[in-house]
Amino acid sequence: MKLSFRWFGDNDPVKLSYIRQIPMVSTIVTDVKAEEVGGIIPASKIKDYKGKINRPGLKFEVFESLPVHYSIKLGLASRDKYIDNYKKNIRMLGAMGIKVIAYNFRPIFRWARTDINKELLDKSTVSVYDKADEEKINPFTNCTDTSQWHKKHSRYIYERQLTTDLTFDGYYTKESTSRLRKLRQQYQDIGKEGLWKNLQYFLNEIIPVAESCDVKMAIHPDDPPWDIFGVPRLITDETSLDRLLDCYDSPHNCITLCSGTLASIQDTNIINLADKYSRMDRIAFAHIRNVKCGSDSVEECAHYSGYGSIDMVKLLDALYKNNYDGYIRSDHGRMIWGEEGKPGNGIYDRALGAQYILGIWECLENTKTKSV
Repeated sequence: MKLSFRWFGDNDPVKLSYIRQIPMVSTIVTDVKAEEVGGIIPASKIKDYKGKINRPGLKFEVFESLPVHYSIKLGLASRDKYIDNYKKNIRMLGAMGIKVIAYNFRPIFRWARTDINKELLDKSTVSVYDKADEEKINPFTNCTDTSQWHKKHSRYIYERQLTTDLTFDGYYTKESTSRLRKLRQQYQDIGKEGLWKNLQYFLNEIIPVAESCDVKMAIHPDDPPWDIFGVPRLITDETSLDRLLDCYDSPHNCITLCSGTLASIQDTNIINLADKYSRMDRIAFAHIRNVKCGSDSVEECAHYSGYGSIDMVKLLDALYKNNYDGYIRSDHGRMIWGEEGKPGNGIYDRALGAQYILGIWECLENTKTKSV
């Protein structure tokens, strides 16, 4: 496996030189925005980032993530324009040395939490999603304007950039609640089957391009993996993952195995999923994190198995025994030791997680070597 680490760009307080000091981390995972959503990514910016990443001895081989414009998800008349741009971006990223592109097909909300700063007994903080608190972060019922809503609830949802602007469906600016309601109604009108139809259309267009560039497209499950605020979501469980892979049978149509997301539903056997899809060689990228699951809530925690609901040794063994050689990154966890920054994405706990993963992997390698 190739151990990687998420870096959020020039404004990230986590420096590339610090990441370089984490043993065996070889690859940086990051992204670059187009000037407008659905547009062409500036090649100069990719080259700039690649140079910065290469300078301390790291590689830039995983792009996370490449947004899918809402017109593609909704199947609007303008979708072909944005799909064409998407293809151009795949070709450019492939030419720049990118091996995996992570993306999602989530309507409106990329991810959500009901609290991003829950304090644990040890005084570390984590994010949590509790269905009992959903109304606290519901932008359709709490405010008439999302800027007001975000100011009131900024502690609950943290946007993908190190700013206070909340991103809706690929937009980089604040959206009014009326616009959100219109978008939600459009998604409700087409329903899940409409979304599946549009995802199929999208895959039919982009996977041949990915094949020609030898780039693996790795869809990330919806986080959390259930409908939120009346908005339908697709990639949530084994059934939907199977359907996704069947949409276009190609080794370049892959998944991002996010253990914390998929295990958020209590009866999901994440070990079986890791075993199944790694045997099929359809996991291009793995986000490894532990979560503590309740009947109606999921709480992030330290990577160690005993702190959460996932047996991390069995999870990694499922990948190892199937000769998984793709990218793994320790996913977001706790904020510890007084670190400030993007919640769950500081360097300390993710570095601990990376070394925990590496230690388990080394033990698996040594056990196999001794048994031969």
